[in-house]
Order: sequence, then C-alpha cells, then structure tokens
Amino acid sequence: MSLVIPEKFQHILRVLNTNIDGRRKIAFAITAIKGVGRRYAHVVLRKADIDLTKRAGELTEDEVERVITIMQNPRQYKIPDWFLNRQKDVKDGKYSQPSCSRPAHQDHWASWSYRGCIQEEIKSVDLVC
Repeated sequence: MSLVIPEKFQHILRVLNTNIDGRRKIAFAITAIKGVGRRYAHVVLRKADIDLTKRAGELTEDEVERVITIMQNPRQYKIPDWFLNRQKDVKDGKYSQPSCSRPAHQDHWASWSYRGCIQEEIKSVDLVC
C-alpha cells in the first residue's frame, strides 16, 4: 500500500525560524524547535485541537498559527506553571517557555552575541556614564 499525498501537502514547514519535516507526525516534528520537547509538543497540540496522528505537512495555515500562538503564550491557554521550562525567572519573576529565535544556520561563533535563547527579540540596554 502506498502513501497518497494530498494536493496541499507541504514537505517543509517554517515555524519559529526552524525547518520542520512535513513527512513526520506533527507531535514529533515540532520537537525540532529548540525548547520544545515531546511532552510540551503533546500539550500544545491538544490545546490547539489538532490530531496527534496527523502529518506536519497536512496542517492548514490556521492550524499552524494556532500552534505558534499557544507555544508563544502558554499561560494564556492554561498550561500549568510547573510544565514550563523557565519557572519564575530570577530577573523578572515571570513564567515562560523560551524557544530560540536565533537562525539555525549560524555557527557557534555567532551564538556568542546572542547569549543563548531569546524569547521575542533582543532588547538593547542603554548604559549611563
């Protein structure tokens, strides 16, 4: 039996600066994003009402947008605080699930300027003399 590919099948998805293989099942495909593991992926997909056995390339644009918004705002969708990677951050006291926004094609020398994963954007600090 052969696999029949739908007409709107995407072989590569671009989600949060990461290429995702469209042939893999969605629950395991989004684990390619840095900061997203299997357990977090399952919770996000259940909150987005997406079938876990669906292939990543079969998702519609609306479903991809729902997954992205839930991953970026987990507390608004009632994902418990103990489930997040960064619980009560030392600097600002917020709970968050950091996902890396650094492009994957950069080498390790470029990562020195980023100082690890960045949640939304690099914030500049003004120095006062």
